Amino acid sequence: MPRTQSSAVMKWLFVFAAVVAFLVVFGGFTRLTRSGLSIVEWNPINGTVPPMGNHQWEAEFAKYQQTPEYILINKGMTLTEYKYIFFVEWFHRLVARLAGLFYAIPVFYFLFKKTIPFKEFGIYFVMGMLFIGQAFMGWFMVASGLVDRPSVSHFRLTAHLMLALILFSLALWTAFGHKYGFHDSGKARWSLPSKLALGSTVVLLIQIIYGGMTAGLKAGHVSSTWPLMLGKWIPPNLFNSWVALFESPQTIVFIHRWFAWLGIILVPVVYYLVKKQNYPADIVNGLKWLTGVVALQIALGVLTVLSFVNIVIALIHQANAILLLGLAVYFIHRFRALDRKMVTEMENIPVQGNLATK
Repeated sequence: MPRTQSSAVMKWLFVFAAVVAFLVVFGGFTRLTRSGLSIVEWNPINGTVPPMGNHQWEAEFAKYQQTPEYILINKGMTLTEYKYIFFVEWFHRLVARLAGLFYAIPVFYFLFKKTIPFKEFGIYFVMGMLFIGQAFMGWFMVASGLVDRPSVSHFRLTAHLMLALILFSLALWTAFGHKYGFHDSGKARWSLPSKLALGSTVVLLIQIIYGGMTAGLKAGHVSSTWPLMLGKWIPPNLFNSWVALFESPQTIVFIHRWFAWLGIILVPVVYYLVKKQNYPADIVNGLKWLTGVVALQIALGVLTVLSFVNIVIALIHQANAILLLGLAVYFIHRFRALDRKMVTEMENIPVQGNLATK
């Protein structure tokens, strides 16, 4: 981990994390409008400029007309209708390119100015590799929907999502280090609040993974009722094989519906513990807000189901999940810093000599 704090680097990382979050949410909009497969080639340089003139548009549209999505779903789409989904995906890719520049230019500037010492560059290098990795995974995902199916692989979509969220979390974690200080908490024991915060984050990540698979399989359209699904509390044959956990839309959306409730249980427990143990007021108050955000997330999930995946509600649901992840990173960072502080205070307590030996 870095050791050198910098207000400028901190501000850059916070803004970069926000850019990544926006990219994820706009990616959700791209998916919900079925725009993601509209551009059938990945041209990182030439693709920056959209088609110019009717001839280029006709050529681009002709490529799309060869895809399974056009043949099986959008047969008869007009050029005007195609331009709309094209520009949605084009803007998505443009934002990704700009996000890449927003990473690369500042990081090399800070390296050149030695604001980031070269020996501490490792974590920033990992961020760059994560960004490149999620970009390649994005095209790998799109490519899965251009051959023999009118949709992308839900595994590749989820991997693309998770790489972006890992990048988001790492940028936030490092920004918090610049703000609050970099603490070597490796030797510090994990307190119970720290363990519960980590457990809550694992629950959230599993929920996000199942949310990604739900999106990829369009499993949110399986049933528009809640709490019953397909007229039952537990529809039959949900868990008749382990493959269903990763392939069956009904099983995946059922897990995504109910696993979230574990979070609404864990967060109040953490709040009770930190209040009882007299943790700093900012953490206690922050956990109150976190409880509210978790409750809001569940409510948004229910509304997404009842509205049959209304785009606006679904995007707010996705954005709130990213907010939850950001809060989870914050609390783990703060709890681990307090764990380390406790160890330091214990090490600094003077040892009383044995009076019997004097």
